[in-house]
Amino acid sequence: MINIKIGDCLEVLKKLPKNHFYTVVTSPPYYGLRDYNTGTWVGGDPNCPHKRLTKISKDTATGHANMHEHGDVVGDAIYRQKCPICGAERKDSQIGLELTPQDYVRRLVEVFRGVRDTLKEDGTVWLNLGDTYHNYRADGLNVKQTLHKDKHDQPEVSPNRANKIQGLKEKDLIGIPWRVALALQEDGWYLRQDIIWHKPNPMPESVKDRCTKAHEYIFLLSKNSHYYFDHEAIQEEASQNRWGGKTPINVENSKDKENVFNGLTRERDMMSETKNKRSVWTVNTKPYKEAHFAVFPTDLIEPCIKAGCPKDGHVLDPFGGSGTTGLVADRLNRNATIIELNKEYIQIAEDRLMGETPLFTKVKTE
Repeated sequence: MINIKIGDCLEVLKKLPKNHFYTVVTSPPYYGLRDYNTGTWVGGDPNCPHKRLTKISKDTATGHANMHEHGDVVGDAIYRQKCPICGAERKDSQIGLELTPQDYVRRLVEVFRGVRDTLKEDGTVWLNLGDTYHNYRADGLNVKQTLHKDKHDQPEVSPNRANKIQGLKEKDLIGIPWRVALALQEDGWYLRQDIIWHKPNPMPESVKDRCTKAHEYIFLLSKNSHYYFDHEAIQEEASQNRWGGKTPINVENSKDKENVFNGLTRERDMMSETKNKRSVWTVNTKPYKEAHFAVFPTDLIEPCIKAGCPKDGHVLDPFGGSGTTGLVADRLNRNATIIELNKEYIQIAEDRLMGETPLFTKVKTE
């Protein structure tokens, strides 16, 4: 069973059953990366297109014909919040467009307070986050990606370009993943592990003064000190040792101590077929054409669900996106609830889940 909940995750979480989900697997919108076009304009002139372009004529502040084509560069960050032409204000509950990293962190802490109420007492969270750099420009240009390919739908500023953030220098790595993780720890979550998602096929970068970024973080957090974690479900195949066999088992842990040979158990006990999963996961990014950019890889989500939720249990993704968490949960015989604010993404998720899950899988949108 896959439930798709439409709306702001903060509001939807309040309506979900308490102590219900075994685990949460999610990747929130990254800070300052893209605008998902979920906002609405309130007040002002209803005929104003509120286009977020780079130039405006000084003498056309009351008209609309030429104001998006000529004039001086607009370097005002509030254009994301307020139209400088007609004064309309933009209302938007999407996460990722906050003016400062601190605001972004605070909003995620608030979301995960709601998540905590829905988790079982032995529940866990697997949180994927990427980082970004502080590249300040007074004109706010060089925008991040948007959901849409149409350039006219893109904002002309991005939060961390149009605002000089106090305490950060130009080109500073902001450290978003760890800021969020430590804030969640301070808010009461147990921060159990940082997992490195190693990307063999990272996005190319033109930088010459640092290495190309080829990793992101996945944080394992728990509601309490004791939690559900099926380590056997995600064990890895043991590597070959220098003797050509599997990794030897220590004598003290062997069930057959009388068959000890040179400090190790005999061959049949030396052959441990599996080992505990390591904290560096090598997973390729995979594009999904309907979403216009790479989505949460299924191979990245699978071990999280296997370890965090038993079969027939319930998995939650408060930032459902194109529905990947629901898709993987269904393949692994788990139930899933995903929350998504963007209507276009809801349609993408519905089409994908209906097309890639068995006919008997029930997909419900509400």
